[in-house]
Amino acid sequence: MPDADAVTPPPAVAYTGPMTPSDPDVRLMLRYRDGDPAAFDALYSRHKDGLYRYLLRLCLDPATAEDLFQEAWGKLIAARHRYRPTARFSTYLYRVAHNCFVDHYRRHRNRGREEDADAVALTARDGDPGRETERALARVRLERLLAALPPEQRDAFLLREEGGLSVAEIAEATGVGAETAKSRLRYAYRKLREGFAPLAEGAGGREDG
Repeated sequence: MPDADAVTPPPAVAYTGPMTPSDPDVRLMLRYRDGDPAAFDALYSRHKDGLYRYLLRLCLDPATAEDLFQEAWGKLIAARHRYRPTARFSTYLYRVAHNCFVDHYRRHRNRGREEDADAVALTARDGDPGRETERALARVRLERLLAALPPEQRDAFLLREEGGLSVAEIAEATGVGAETAKSRLRYAYRKLREGFAPLAEGAGGREDG
């Protein structure tokens, strides 16, 4: 993990919705704030996979995603003493990660991005090779469709699917109004459904043949 003393804490996050006192992640974060390192281990274990997938699909580069992943957790560590339970913990965590991505994008927006052609392996594993290949092809198509989305729509979709955030929480995490967040999410789902339509039609045609 990054050295907490070497990381600048994130800015204070303003939330409008009430925090649910029964949120187990909030309780863990409060314990960590008060000096219980085991509570951080539990939080990290619960959220590391979803947070990494969010960043990977957002920035489309494994090395960058890893850097941002470490940066996000480092900022959380550095800001632990200022933590106040004013929203769900996941909203706070993904807001920090979102800000890390935005800062990175601003620093590197003129450098462009390289697409990783080997993002998903198409090798069939145990089970039905045909089904495994179809699943792999579906994952490839999803990654391509996500890459083609406008960044704001991709961000909203991933906050929903990977972070489990509501529309209101997506708005809080990205600093926009609820209607804007809802619109971005709606357009993202629509474009993804349209992108998968040819694949579904092709599968139907194979069954008829």
